[in-house]
Amino acid sequence: MEEESEMERLPMDLLAHILLMITSFTDLAQASGVCKKWKQAVKQALATRQTLSFAGCKMDDDSTARLVRHAYSLKELDISRSRWGCLITDNGLYQISLAKCVTNLTSISLWGMTGITDKGVVQLITRTNSLKHLNVGGTFITDESLSAIADSCPHLKSIVLWSCRHVTESGLFILVSKCRKLESINVWGTRVPLDCFIGLLTIRPALQIKPQGLPLNLGTVAMLPVI
Repeated sequence: MEEESEMERLPMDLLAHILLMITSFTDLAQASGVCKKWKQAVKQALATRQTLSFAGCKMDDDSTARLVRHAYSLKELDISRSRWGCLITDNGLYQISLAKCVTNLTSISLWGMTGITDKGVVQLITRTNSLKHLNVGGTFITDESLSAIADSCPHLKSIVLWSCRHVTESGLFILVSKCRKLESINVWGTRVPLDCFIGLLTIRPALQIKPQGLPLNLGTVAMLPVI
């Protein structure tokens, strides 16, 4: 009978801790295929991760959702577009929305994901009640997504709408009015008129509107009602 190797004698918790240090999802997938024990250790390692970043990875809907489903303790999720091209679609966001960890997420980045629409964003956002930071810059979302964010994310502190050229002043007013904890909003590259930003400050004077340096003067616009 062959003697067990030193690696085979490692306790499951220690093996999972070692695998937790692996940042490459390709390497994790390969480790998962070594044996049943390693597969279970990979799942255990994912279950304790609080941060997942797919930036720089070529991921599709199924592989991304599968990893998120196993990350029960997840707090921060980054699915930003990478130089290799992002293959995540509305279907992927829907699958992710079904993961148990979604209600505990405090930060989500969907930056540059041109393959998603309001449909997928709304499906995901409506379950992220703990969200504090959201980056949807470089996407094609509209006021429909902003309305869902306003209704579902009462703890939102910052949002990046960089180059979201399909959002309007109406959507921004709803967002700023309902998200009472909002501290920062990045509107660089949007097509919203300057007067809108002045109006947002009448609703939330302490709001930081980026990019900084916009010529905003509260005295040039009448006070607007809070929705």
